Amino acid sequence: MGNDDNTCIEFDDVVSGYKDFMILNNLSFKARRGAITLLIGPNGAGKSTVLKTLFGLLKPRQGRVLLNGQDISGASQKDLLAQGIAFVPQGRNLFGQLSVFENLELGGITLGLKTTHARIPEVLDFFPRVKERLHSRAASLSGGEQKQLEIGRALLLRPQVLLIDEPSIGLSPLVVQDVFKLLQRLAAQGTTVLMVEQNVKSALKYAHDAIALESGRLVLHQPASEILADPHMERLFLGGAHAVATAAGQGL
Repeated sequence: MGNDDNTCIEFDDVVSGYKDFMILNNLSFKARRGAITLLIGPNGAGKSTVLKTLFGLLKPRQGRVLLNGQDISGASQKDLLAQGIAFVPQGRNLFGQLSVFENLELGGITLGLKTTHARIPEVLDFFPRVKERLHSRAASLSGGEQKQLEIGRALLLRPQVLLIDEPSIGLSPLVVQDVFKLLQRLAAQGTTVLMVEQNVKSALKYAHDAIALESGRLVLHQPASEILADPHMERLFLGGAHAVATAAGQGL
């Protein structure tokens, strides 16, 4: 997709997983700078493993992970944060007894308090509802507000790459749309977004590119709009990504 000058993230023949169980099997792909790339495929295909490997939670057993052409394979999370990679994992990852403001302070811990305090207002501009609850306990926020706070905490780092895993879990359709629209705004400003999302049809409407995985391998990499319009798309959701790729290759 695109030329190499526009490549932000590259996986080059990556093998990665847990102990002796490999999830990613010689995975290679490129994600464009300033685009939302959606990872799709059946459960166990390796979508979340891609994010965890990129963020240093898992070390590649083979192959390379590149950021703007630089090998970051096996780098520490501290180094990756310093290089502008932020990760919003699945579920709720807040300190519920602390206030919204205190959660934001902790999000900027690598920046120092002075820089964090200077950046908090610009982050809150994205989230007016969260801004109104600045001194409330995080646990008292709605599910949508909590997810927005998590994303806001990541944005404090002004990331060049935002990794986000299943942002729609537990959220209403309207709030999910708000989250997707925010990701679009960030991409328009130059942030590269790599997203795993179970709500595939909705996410495809906001994504630029889509990568389909099956058994830890790449089976499809197309503009999201093409996949959305593909009559074989349903098979993709049901785990038949390989069938879709075969059909596409045969011009069916």
